[in-house]
Amino acid sequence: MLIKEYRICMPLTTEEYRVGQLYTISKHSHQESEKGEGVEVVKNEPHEDPVHGPGQFTEKRVHLSSKLPSWARAVTPRIFYITEKAWNYYPYTITGEHRCSFLPKFSIYIETKYEDNCGDSENIFHSDKILGDHEVSFLDIAFDEIPERYYRSLEDPRFFSSAKTGRGPLREGWRQHTKPIMCSYKLVSVKFEVWGLQTRVEQFVHKVIRDILLIGHRQAFAWVDEWCDMSLEEVRAFETQMQVATNQKLGSQHP
Repeated sequence: MLIKEYRICMPLTTEEYRVGQLYTISKHSHQESEKGEGVEVVKNEPHEDPVHGPGQFTEKRVHLSSKLPSWARAVTPRIFYITEKAWNYYPYTITGEHRCSFLPKFSIYIETKYEDNCGDSENIFHSDKILGDHEVSFLDIAFDEIPERYYRSLEDPRFFSSAKTGRGPLREGWRQHTKPIMCSYKLVSVKFEVWGLQTRVEQFVHKVIRDILLIGHRQAFAWVDEWCDMSLEEVRAFETQMQVATNQKLGSQHP
């Protein structure tokens, strides 16, 4: 098992990002579904936890066929998806049980905490599950590279300026002097227990997750003028509307 912690800062508050996160995931999933990829929502319902309180449970199918490298496509079915189950008790979320029916020894588990700081909280997860030190990576939404095929100049925080909030563009060193600022702390565990492939697959999956985190957080900021005036109820309605449209699109492509 390979465990890494990612810390991604944004020029937002955690309260703002509660709406921004829901908006971004919904819009991004719908955009991806145009290409036959994306996220099909199976369940999205309120959930009560004795420790974390009220939250939201979602079960999704993440369609991935075209995102796999050639060596992985050779051993996977043509129509390929991962089942994702997530529990959102914002500002704490668990995205666990990423499972694949024909790869029983493969799983991804992600714990997330959001705080209003620049990523300087140490040992934020206090987890007994972590044996030894794990790698901590700071991801910079403005200056870390993303795969060229995902680059959009309108979503580049180095050039984007928000008309409604006045935030951006982001300059070198922005995390040290920007206000407001928040950080997504993500503890990611990837497990693939197949001899001879374990290290290669676990490292590859972390690379994919790193790219997804960078792209998603870049979009959340670049789309801020689209969602910053929304209430939680309004963004939930938008989420439902997008889920219906996305499921219809994917349903016609993956009967």
